[in-house]
Amino acid sequence: MRGLKLLTAAALLVACGSSWAEPLVLVVGLFPGAAVLNVDGQRKLVKVGQTGPGGVVVVSADSRGAVLRVNGVERPYTLSREYSEGFTEPKTRQLSVAKGIGGHYWIAGSVDGHPVQFLVDTGATSVAINDGQARRLGIDYRVVGQPLQVNTASGTVRGWRVKLDSVKVGTLQVLGVEAVVLEGGSPTEALLGMSFLSRVGWRVEQDLLVLESKL
Repeated sequence: MRGLKLLTAAALLVACGSSWAEPLVLVVGLFPGAAVLNVDGQRKLVKVGQTGPGGVVVVSADSRGAVLRVNGVERPYTLSREYSEGFTEPKTRQLSVAKGIGGHYWIAGSVDGHPVQFLVDTGATSVAINDGQARRLGIDYRVVGQPLQVNTASGTVRGWRVKLDSVKVGTLQVLGVEAVVLEGGSPTEALLGMSFLSRVGWRVEQDLLVLESKL
């Protein structure tokens, strides 16, 4: 009976130890006031003061590093490189898009999880949407955005510079993407500009636009 009690106690200690195990935390992206965390394989952009996967809290963050609170303990983290299971290099992901109406490239994607039809525009410095699209996407641009004046083909219009948590097309996802919200009905389609394209590889091959991850 005594041996059974010892085995039971040992089993309880093992179970408790596994429940208290510290998660594997990597900082895989850094921005002023936010960090991209990978906690046990779950990846998310988390702003300062917010809680991410596994209960990890971002205490502070800038381009040099972040302070995270893990299991109640605060410690500094620097930028880490992600590896897939088995610590092998992750495979490059590609997306090929054929020319559509008007000789343009159209891509179905999403902004912060909301579906968006993008028009690829390599001449646009950032992702650009009109104010109606921003409201549909739940972007409170007047509160979180930085006001600016934008020169367009129709003249100068008022705009707001914002940071999108996530922009995704196909299997390619980029976190913390700069975008511009323009007042009025222009652009009529969401423009996928260089703030996204410069963070993935892209090229044109025989009228096919090829996007690929840089991982």
